[in-house]
Amino acid sequence: MNSSAPLIGIDAKRIVRNGTGLGSYGRTLVNDLAQYSLRLNLYAPDKGRDDLRSQIVDRENIAFVYPTSRHFKSYWRSRGIVADLIRDGIQLYHGLSGELPIGIRRSGIKSVVTIHDLIFLRHPEFYNPIDVQIYKWKFHQTIKETDHIIAISECTKRDILEYGGDLVSEDNISLIYQSCSPRFLNDVSLNAIEKVRHQYGLTAPFILSVGSIEPRKNIGLAIRALSLLPEHIHLVAVGKPTDYSHKILKQAQGNGLNPRVHFLHGVNDAQLNVLYHEAEAFVYPSVYEGFGIPIIEAIRCGLPVVACTGSCLEEAGGPDSLYVAPDDAEGMADAIRRCLKGADGRQERIQRSMDYIKRFDGKDVAGQVFQLYQQLL
Repeated sequence: MNSSAPLIGIDAKRIVRNGTGLGSYGRTLVNDLAQYSLRLNLYAPDKGRDDLRSQIVDRENIAFVYPTSRHFKSYWRSRGIVADLIRDGIQLYHGLSGELPIGIRRSGIKSVVTIHDLIFLRHPEFYNPIDVQIYKWKFHQTIKETDHIIAISECTKRDILEYGGDLVSEDNISLIYQSCSPRFLNDVSLNAIEKVRHQYGLTAPFILSVGSIEPRKNIGLAIRALSLLPEHIHLVAVGKPTDYSHKILKQAQGNGLNPRVHFLHGVNDAQLNVLYHEAEAFVYPSVYEGFGIPIIEAIRCGLPVVACTGSCLEEAGGPDSLYVAPDDAEGMADAIRRCLKGADGRQERIQRSMDYIKRFDGKDVAGQVFQLYQQLL
């Protein structure tokens, strides 16, 4: 390891704790950054999950760092970590999930923060009002502390400028898209396909959706569209169970759709890889997103995509995916029909979409982040 390489601190809480979303972003970015002349200290409040931590490549320029003080973990991450960063000689600290510790600017350590979305401000109706106020305070505190902001979509950049007001300048924001892990590019065997289909009772052709099953994700729209599609088509939704998912299943049952709707929980990467490769199309009916990594994962696996307008999903899916309004069930059903196997133009749209998402190649994204680090240092 080059001892003269810049020493970068990374907020690794989500890396060791979150299986999807922010965790995937962090793990992919760190693994790609490790190929550059950098020393990376990953600061986490604890070791988290072994299966997630082990996804970080074993390289001599990467080290996990945990608190040695007796502070509460939340206090250490929000304040106490600054003393550890000074102790370790960190030259730049990167908050990967929209937060920075209080006092980082005063310490003299350069800082970067990645902001994924401001949905809690754009659509507060999806959040507890108290949480909205807490998130709002953290957002304003973070943009006061940071030297530079990474926005992961043009949509998020617009929101930062709108809600940041006088606290933020466009010159201090870089648009650097999220990279997507290649873990779903592996070929799947017939045995793996049969095993997953048998385990989850999937005997019919299906469309796939991946993401938390909550009101903002709007899976109810896909279910309403399903009622307008041929009866042999099923819907598979992969995500954590919630009160909303139970409510939606009851509605599906009332409409006679229950046998065609499959909510799957606890799906591992190998199983999800099979689902991506076995589905006929991918639907992402979310009302609002900061980006939409599952769209890119689906396209990489050769799926046509149907998503909703109104946020950043057109940025993720490109011009050859299909988009409908978040309340347009008939439009979604029509778009899905155009994505089923045998539909005119399906393969051509898939190929053009695969060409479009090359801009999200991990090394290219990491290269932009590396250049930003160099500029700030």
